[in-house]
Amino acid sequence: MAKPHHLTGENGFHFSQPLVFPSPSAVGEDSSAFDSASGTPLSNGTPSGTESCGLPLCEAKGIKYISAEQEELACGWGGFTPGCLQLFNTSKGVLFFLCVASFLQGMTVNGFINTVITSIERRFDLRSYQSGLIASSYDIAACLCLTFVSYFGGNGHKPRWLGWGVLVMGLGSLLFALPHFTTGRYEVRSSAEVGVCAANQSLPCAAAASGLSSYRFVFMLGQFLHGMGATPLYTLGVTYLDENVKTNYSPVYIAVFYTAAILGPAAGYLVGGMFLNIYTEIGREIDISPENTLWVGAWWIGFLGAGAASLLISIPILGYPQRLPGSQRYIVMRVSEAHQLKDGSHKKASDPDFGKTVKDLPRSVLLLLKNPTFIFLCLAGATEATLIAGMSTFGPKFLESQFSLSASEAATLFGYLVVPAGGGGTFLGGFLVNKFKLRCSGIIKLCLLCTVSSLLAIFIFFIHCPNMPMAGVTQMYNGSTLPGGQLNLTAVCNAECGCLQETYSPVCGSDDVMYYSPCHAGCRKVSENLRNGKKVYRECSCIEKTLLLGPGEAEAGKCTSPCAKRTLLLFFMFVVILFTFLSSIPALTATLRCVSDRQKSFALGIQWIVVRTLGGIPGPIAFGSMIDKSCLLWQDQCGEQGSCYVYQNSAMSRYTLVTGLVYKVLGTTFFTIACVLYKPPLTESAPGSSDTSENGNGDLQETKPSLPAEEDI
Repeated sequence: MAKPHHLTGENGFHFSQPLVFPSPSAVGEDSSAFDSASGTPLSNGTPSGTESCGLPLCEAKGIKYISAEQEELACGWGGFTPGCLQLFNTSKGVLFFLCVASFLQGMTVNGFINTVITSIERRFDLRSYQSGLIASSYDIAACLCLTFVSYFGGNGHKPRWLGWGVLVMGLGSLLFALPHFTTGRYEVRSSAEVGVCAANQSLPCAAAASGLSSYRFVFMLGQFLHGMGATPLYTLGVTYLDENVKTNYSPVYIAVFYTAAILGPAAGYLVGGMFLNIYTEIGREIDISPENTLWVGAWWIGFLGAGAASLLISIPILGYPQRLPGSQRYIVMRVSEAHQLKDGSHKKASDPDFGKTVKDLPRSVLLLLKNPTFIFLCLAGATEATLIAGMSTFGPKFLESQFSLSASEAATLFGYLVVPAGGGGTFLGGFLVNKFKLRCSGIIKLCLLCTVSSLLAIFIFFIHCPNMPMAGVTQMYNGSTLPGGQLNLTAVCNAECGCLQETYSPVCGSDDVMYYSPCHAGCRKVSENLRNGKKVYRECSCIEKTLLLGPGEAEAGKCTSPCAKRTLLLFFMFVVILFTFLSSIPALTATLRCVSDRQKSFALGIQWIVVRTLGGIPGPIAFGSMIDKSCLLWQDQCGEQGSCYVYQNSAMSRYTLVTGLVYKVLGTTFFTIACVLYKPPLTESAPGSSDTSENGNGDLQETKPSLPAEEDI
């Protein structure tokens, strides 16, 4: 039985068996997206079932019309596409699940790991450089995978790449928690009297090797899986959002996505800190508190929860189609803002088959390298990433030293700065691009303005808080100046105590002077303050009573700093963080706009390689080396130098200022060059002139003026 050649509906047909008519071809496959009679565009550029099927035919008894496009763009897994899932088959649904994934990634990698790294070092006998290798494994994995994932994933089924990536990330979290269950119980060898003045104290230096340090390779593998899994999230996830929403809405969607990623670390610090107050061997009672340097908290709980959540969230992401229903209209209406190369080689990317094979990889790289706007946006992003990585790593340490806070207090205060400044700046940057409908050149100028503003605000680091006096470190025990700046922790008042320099436990004396430990303050007895639960050390021979004669007392912890510049310093630190993050989404949007649409995913991958190689990896190293120059008191573990205990605040502020200025000036320079060298299309492209309408058919350009503006759809 012959089928009609045209579904015009001019005659009614009646068949004894149901017939299934597939949806007509997509735009470009029949070389026309317009009604031949009226010349008006069909919705989405693709005839729908009602537009392509005449009334008598569609309503004829025994005929069932099924849209092949709807089947292809349905949300589900294989043939399982229930109708209830289609409620989530929208750009907002995708945004929600990707936000959850980015939140989990930020909470795990930038929250939990930074919070528990000290506990892991203590539990598994790791040195600082070994824990540094654990942290760096994430960036190493990302750099190795970015080219492959962004190139092939950018031309493939993005949600499947994203879903499998989140699943791998979840497996990495579960693997990271595994060492807790494969090792024996953590044994604490301590007593309540450790640290007070007592003769003949000793601490064996040559402890037997436990072999636990080998578990660092398990942690490194877990972090490597984190890096592999997160690679599609910030490349393919961004381009998938960009491709499935209006051009003007894209910065807002991306801003919401990145805001969730920034809130993740804040939650990681908060939740991770709560878990660290639980002893690692749950259910076992011990006689030490979390303030004790031998305490190890339940560092592993957060990774179990995050791993399970990642495995669950990967399931709905895997069910999304290659493109969302209705997204074709946004692709057709999009205006190309790609940088125009002099030799016109950028037009090669408009070929619909470009980038689908390995042989096109060198040409894709060459096209990006010939794009000066893209190159300098990458370099500018690297300088900003260096500052962000440095601030994230050493921001709490800076506050801890300047305001004489505990590590937990400094982390909490820094979180109060980062959440509104970082999260608010990220969202506000995307909102401004959408609000003023900025084109690529305007977006780069906005980035330049933000960088200059943060450059001016960074001069606040000229201000610093004075160090709290510390006996034997900043002054002599009698209050006089140290001769030649040489440390001298031993004095007549504590000479008979046999104090160990390996035991650092600062106390604040009743004379408002800090001491290295209760032993170095000459304290012989210890009790507990019922008001705040802190230990109080009495009969301290190095501390004079202020009112009565006799030995004084000290309280565990640092002395509170009465710095009058605290509010001013915090305000301008907020401004620096705000404007640094304010430029992040505009810079990302400019990167997406200055390249051809088919190269967006690959361009983001190359940019992330540059940012991580030149910014994310060396950033903490650069900041750390500069801050280490301001150290006054180093940890001494049996003659080996460890971490820094006490910093000179004036030097720390000065070195932070120098480092920040260098990178901010470089960022300003790179954004300026990118703005000057950017060459938009010679003529204003009409809607639909993107280099990459899905079919790549140039015939659309002849009828573009009849297409409605994107905002009217």
